[in-house]
Amino acid sequence: MSSNIKKPIFSSYINNPDLFDEVFDTLGSTKNVYQKLFDLYGNHSIMDYVQLNNKAKSSFFNQGITFQTYGEHDTKEKIFPFDLFPRIIDPDEWNTIERGAIQRSKALNLFLWDIYHDKKIIKDGIVPLDLISSSANYLHQMIGVDPPGGIYNHISGTDIIKHSDGEYYVLEDNIRCPSGVSYVICNRTALKRALFGVFNHYKTHTVTNYAENLLDILESVKPKGVDIPNCVVITPGMYNSAFYEHSYLAKAMGVELVEGRDLFVENDFVYMKTIRGPIKVDVIYRRVDDQFLDPLEFRADSSLGVPGLFAAYIKGNVCLANAPGTGVADDKAVYTYMPQIIKYYLDEEPILNNVHTYHCSRPDELKYVLEHIHELVVKPVDEAGGYGISIGNRLTKEEIKVVQEQIKEHPRKYIAQPIMSLSVHPTYIDDSESFEQRHVDLRTFTLLGNNKEFVLKGGLSRVALKKGNLIVNSSQGGGSKDTWVLKK
Repeated sequence: MSSNIKKPIFSSYINNPDLFDEVFDTLGSTKNVYQKLFDLYGNHSIMDYVQLNNKAKSSFFNQGITFQTYGEHDTKEKIFPFDLFPRIIDPDEWNTIERGAIQRSKALNLFLWDIYHDKKIIKDGIVPLDLISSSANYLHQMIGVDPPGGIYNHISGTDIIKHSDGEYYVLEDNIRCPSGVSYVICNRTALKRALFGVFNHYKTHTVTNYAENLLDILESVKPKGVDIPNCVVITPGMYNSAFYEHSYLAKAMGVELVEGRDLFVENDFVYMKTIRGPIKVDVIYRRVDDQFLDPLEFRADSSLGVPGLFAAYIKGNVCLANAPGTGVADDKAVYTYMPQIIKYYLDEEPILNNVHTYHCSRPDELKYVLEHIHELVVKPVDEAGGYGISIGNRLTKEEIKVVQEQIKEHPRKYIAQPIMSLSVHPTYIDDSESFEQRHVDLRTFTLLGNNKEFVLKGGLSRVALKKGNLIVNSSQGGGSKDTWVLKK
């Protein structure tokens, strides 16, 4: 055992002043919001921390909190990496984050309604037609369809970073099937078990009310003529990377978790097979991608969906959350227009800034990107999970040439952004048996319903566990922290 393990927790912590550390200032002093935590635990040894951290990890193991990573040759199931040292956000900062997340969700919902109906934003020259028509996630089947309550993006995940200037920026919007909220709740549960006394010293907003608010939102968008809606969660099955989350949310809401084979459509109504006979289903929280929802309408080879489901949906007999076709609005190329979209529909300035983004379909911006790849992050517009991202200053000359050729072959598929300096947070690293600076981001979860809205006061703080890594996704080796939003 290393002698490191007996030292106080932060005795070997190296504070790089070039990075924005959320816990320590540039002189190494603890920031006010973390002072109580340091008074309680600052003198503990690394050994003490390891024992507490292992207790938290065993909580994850016993609950089966896992995710799957997909490699070139195999698939692996892993316990979700969790760091016990929490991230704390003060009330004023959170107020900005929450208002910004709601603003974006509302603007995106209005944008989706418009591009599937009147297309005013296109006619007025704010967003180009070819940007929408060339998106793989734009569904012509949704043109003219009125979703229950007028809501498309019932659940939105907004990925936010804090830059070295201390300001928050949105990296991307996720409104197809944003995942990760179950880890937020389980992080809090694990931390309470390991550090049960700490919450007596902090007034922290709960995160365990998410499921009840999600159910409330889903019930608010029930089809017309339905008094007490029957809601279900549909999953691709136990081999999906987020299956734990699907089952967790269904259980927490007290609704059935179903697969496509558990449902059928008759006379354009959806029913669930049960041992007591068919039961009508009114609202489906779907975790199945658009193209697999209905083999009669989309991919004929899909065994994950329900034949006739889309016909029942467009007739208003069932609500799908999120609505099919929402993926066009979380296209990273559409992201470049978010300031204009917010201004156009809400007549407001963005509360949260975009990261400056170059879209490679624009000839002048394509030229700039090809010449400056070494100082940019290049992202495919339609990938998730951190896949396909190239960070220019980490690439060899040969790798840069490969990325340049990929961009030139499919310019519409790529955007590029400056390499942002994500804030860092002390994180325990097993290999060094010490705390080290690691980059973090924050995924917030916003719910929109029929005259209802809710933002989970916490969100998922994701940590890039590899030193210097800027990609925080769990599929890329990242972990997470409990996120405390303090009450005023």
